[in-house]
Amino acid sequence: MLDLNAFLLVGAILVLVSIAITRLSDNMGVPALVLFLAIGMLAGSEGPGGIYFDSAHLSQNVGIVALIFILFAGGLDTDWASVRPVLWKAVNLATAGVVITAGVVALFAVYVLDLPVLQGLLLGAIISSTDAAAVFLVLRSKNVSLKGTLKPLLELESGSNDPMAVFLTITILQYASGGTQSVSGLLGLFVLQMGLGGVCGLAFGKLYTYLANRIRPASQGIYPVFTLAFAVLTYSFTAILNGSGFLAVYLVGIIAGNSEFIHKRSTKRFFEGLAWLSQITMFVTLGLLVFPSHLLPVVGTGLLVSALLMFVARPLGVLVPLAFAKMKWREKLFVSWVGLRGAVPVILATFPLIVNFPGASHLFNLVFFIVLTSALLQGWSIPLVARLLRVDAPMRTTQRPTVEFEGTRESHMETVDFLVPYNAAIVGRPIVELGLPQNSLIVLLTRGDNYMVPNGGTVLEKGDAVVVLACKDDLSKIREIFAEQQVGSENS
Repeated sequence: MLDLNAFLLVGAILVLVSIAITRLSDNMGVPALVLFLAIGMLAGSEGPGGIYFDSAHLSQNVGIVALIFILFAGGLDTDWASVRPVLWKAVNLATAGVVITAGVVALFAVYVLDLPVLQGLLLGAIISSTDAAAVFLVLRSKNVSLKGTLKPLLELESGSNDPMAVFLTITILQYASGGTQSVSGLLGLFVLQMGLGGVCGLAFGKLYTYLANRIRPASQGIYPVFTLAFAVLTYSFTAILNGSGFLAVYLVGIIAGNSEFIHKRSTKRFFEGLAWLSQITMFVTLGLLVFPSHLLPVVGTGLLVSALLMFVARPLGVLVPLAFAKMKWREKLFVSWVGLRGAVPVILATFPLIVNFPGASHLFNLVFFIVLTSALLQGWSIPLVARLLRVDAPMRTTQRPTVEFEGTRESHMETVDFLVPYNAAIVGRPIVELGLPQNSLIVLLTRGDNYMVPNGGTVLEKGDAVVVLACKDDLSKIREIFAEQQVGSENS
């Protein structure tokens, strides 16, 4: 019988060790996911911890719940003004790019590795999505940022390409179980899932901002709880309708993050912490599921597939969809190199285990090894490649101002944080020339580690974080001022 006290003790120790080891991730330039997975493996049945765990179903459920919160938190932190110029590029990468990557890997698996056709297709589908969060952790640890639209492009791609990988994986498993469909039927199913995900995401996003500004709980602590429950509601409702729940919850996060609602700052801080807890729990659980001795037989095959992903599949999955995009060749090459695999492939690899797909154990071990090698072999090289391709930029500290005043429903005034995008038309202009509404005032400006009270002559720079005290009726006008782009920025 499970001892609850022992379970809580072990769980707390694993989380605390994972938090402590993130400093090692910063110093080594290794994505934190690798270290979290390693902790799970060390705590597992073949490691010093000796915890026997082999429940693929529980691991999958933990992963799905964790992804709900991670995607929602990612949406909350997405600046629509920054990602809007790269929207169609990211959509192309998240759809056509994923299909091309999956197809190239599937062809290699069938004709070179001699895997059965369905296994090859499943392998390609499972490892077709990327995890840009790991990339930015590496860049941040080395104090490297990216020029132009690369950062928002990679962020939006990684947040939106998971639904396509999930769709491909589930479709292949359904076909293998006898649920045969025509090509037109599959296209219709794809449109249905993505369409429902998009519609539900937009509808629930608007509903969230409406309700968040009208609920009046006795305690402010209810707001993060309300948001958490709403994120779960969005995913589950959409999934029950056979739509893409992951897409829906990501869209709700984006809409909420770019709207104004009561206690927005405290809610964002809550979900930032919850996202970290979700990542730790998810990766440690997946690490526990792996038996390290089972990875040895797939080392050779795993290295071949990893090399294919890095040098053939990912580049084709980027260069073809972006063939006509107005981007510099160096930027396209960098995007093609930044194709780290993350948690989603490992979670998807549990699907065949649950349905007893032939060769599922071998497939899971192979995917797990590919994720590890992708993170280890590519992770350390990302800052170097960014410098060689001259797409790197100095890392600017963009600490959000810590003004805690938040308006109530009855108040006509509100303080709102804005981050000046690199391509904003207001960059290089003094505040007096911005055309802010008469009753609006920039009360605080943060530039790097420096705080200042600006005046009309203060010139805004890209990356500046400002706090604007404004009438709620003027917020849309102010938002337009900060979102306006420089002429020709979309073609850069």
